[in-house]
Amino acid sequence: MKHIRRTGLIGLLCVLITLTGVLTGPAPKATAIGEATFTNPLIEDGADPTIEFHDGNYYAVVTTWDNRVVMRKAPTLEGLKTAAPTTVFSDTTPGRNANMWAPELTRLNSPTGPRWYLMYTMGTAGNFGQQHLQVIESAGDDPMGPYTYKGRPIPTDDWNIDGSYLQLNGELYVTWSQFTPEPNRLQSNYIAKMSNPWTATGPLNVLSQPTAAWERIGEPVNEGPVPLQKDGKTWIVFSASFCGTEDYQLGTLRYTGGDPVLASSWNKSAGPVFSKGNGVFGPGHNDFFTSPDGTQIWNLYHANARADGGCARQRSARAQQVTFDAAGEPVFGTPIATGTPIAVPSGERGPITAAVEGASFEVVNRNSGLCLTVAGGSTANGGDVVQGACGNAARSASSWILDPTADGAYRFVNAATSKVLDSAGCGTADGTDARQWAWLANACQQWLPTPIGDGGYLTIANRANQKVLDVANCTTAAGGDVRQWRPLGNACQQWSIRPVGPVSVVSAQSGKSFDVPGCSTATGAPLQQYSYVGSSCQSYAFTATTGGAVQIRPASASSLCLGVNAGSTADRAAVVQGACGTSAAWRIVPLPDGAIRFVSAVSGKSLDLDNCSTADGAALQQYTTFDNICQRFRITR
Repeated sequence: MKHIRRTGLIGLLCVLITLTGVLTGPAPKATAIGEATFTNPLIEDGADPTIEFHDGNYYAVVTTWDNRVVMRKAPTLEGLKTAAPTTVFSDTTPGRNANMWAPELTRLNSPTGPRWYLMYTMGTAGNFGQQHLQVIESAGDDPMGPYTYKGRPIPTDDWNIDGSYLQLNGELYVTWSQFTPEPNRLQSNYIAKMSNPWTATGPLNVLSQPTAAWERIGEPVNEGPVPLQKDGKTWIVFSASFCGTEDYQLGTLRYTGGDPVLASSWNKSAGPVFSKGNGVFGPGHNDFFTSPDGTQIWNLYHANARADGGCARQRSARAQQVTFDAAGEPVFGTPIATGTPIAVPSGERGPITAAVEGASFEVVNRNSGLCLTVAGGSTANGGDVVQGACGNAARSASSWILDPTADGAYRFVNAATSKVLDSAGCGTADGTDARQWAWLANACQQWLPTPIGDGGYLTIANRANQKVLDVANCTTAAGGDVRQWRPLGNACQQWSIRPVGPVSVVSAQSGKSFDVPGCSTATGAPLQQYSYVGSSCQSYAFTATTGGAVQIRPASASSLCLGVNAGSTADRAAVVQGACGTSAAWRIVPLPDGAIRFVSAVSGKSLDLDNCSTADGAALQQYTTFDNICQRFRITR
């Protein structure tokens, strides 16, 4: 974004507040998987996009204008159009609880292993003049979090926005945009060395200023600096001119050697490298990502479909490939027209074998009580899928990551082999074998879990042919073959799912975790949501109970279970920890958008976030099912 003219600011803010008052709901369905092309735009209302491809999925974040950091996840670019916008972090702390702009998602090494860092701009409700960079850190290696707030990286109270990480010469740097001191007061790009991903140290140096005519259209602006690196060369790509004009555009700073915090170590392009064209206006504030096979670099940017689209919510996220000339310089080309088919990034259609991020589930047959597993723990394509002993381990061959395809289906990724559940040869006949195979982005590898009535069981249908997973001849023996068959309505075709190992449960609305106040061990202590801190009262184990349901046990009080207070059937009845009886049984319902609904086995009502609040301490209760985001949750490792 991000320069906002002070004139007309109040009117713009009122419009944005009105628009952000609507709660995010389920994403629409579409058919996106396996296509050879995609079209732009990818995300409507998608200003300042950031993206990474990691372990089989794209992860994208855009400006939200409110107090939430919202992520979309999909195995294809086209899938981002329908991927559910899921809150991974929200903040109600005064001074950093409004106007979320310009997120930047980066994977960095930490003392405890790889972690994801989201640097974004947030400030105070009611004005844009108090915007500052903020940093959150993932608990593990999953870009979806959960996340913990780490701090403000720039150690001043000056307005600072559009932060990004640069790794160069074995050091970590932060680049961002702010105004230079009076009397010039130009919105410029800055750079500083970092001691960790949330702390800038040393001098805060000007990296570039808007001095050329192409950088001063509307207003003089340099902002949105982001690194591009290839074959030992480094560029900072930045946005120039006022974001409200059709001439917002990209320029480059090429690193020429020496100390990176000195402007003299960088050479600015003679003119813009990516400007309006083909009916696409104001292309800027971008990020780069690598194709799934690592052979291509792509540019994700925002732009308007109209010359008067402005600097608010008309901007959409778009992608196209960056090529390189004989001298190794990047060639950005011209924006590709809206709706034009573009070949998908290389490798997107597979074969991909990736340790997809997410919580592991056991898939348990109702008739036998055995788990869906890979015979002998084979890692080969074609490894037979059978029923067998439940390993009760997150990385066992009997554990599966239920990974949404962003258009209503799931791929079942084996947690031990990283291969996906597959219908052999895309067969359509009864008896076609279920096996594992590398991801090929076809419908034969996509599955539709569907609840049976109001019970805790599911059928799991193949998307390509609508036939369901079936245990051959209804055997109860370990090693019994699993295949597909027309629906018969028997217990051999019915399955329950339960998370494996200690997990966290977070709200899709707030990004905040299940939590017991003060990690109390007392019977009757209420369930609330709270910012993730990694405490024992934010860690839960799931155990099987009758009817395909589960019990949910806090690690801080493992002999107790979460249940509806006194077995009430009333709306707003509190959820508390207590005896692991009938009132503590929950059905897990996987939803088409990848979220989970928890339904009380006693009342048939859904676990609900009171008033859809993003505040710490908001109560979790039961309520009549409304299929809204207040009743959607994610289970994370």
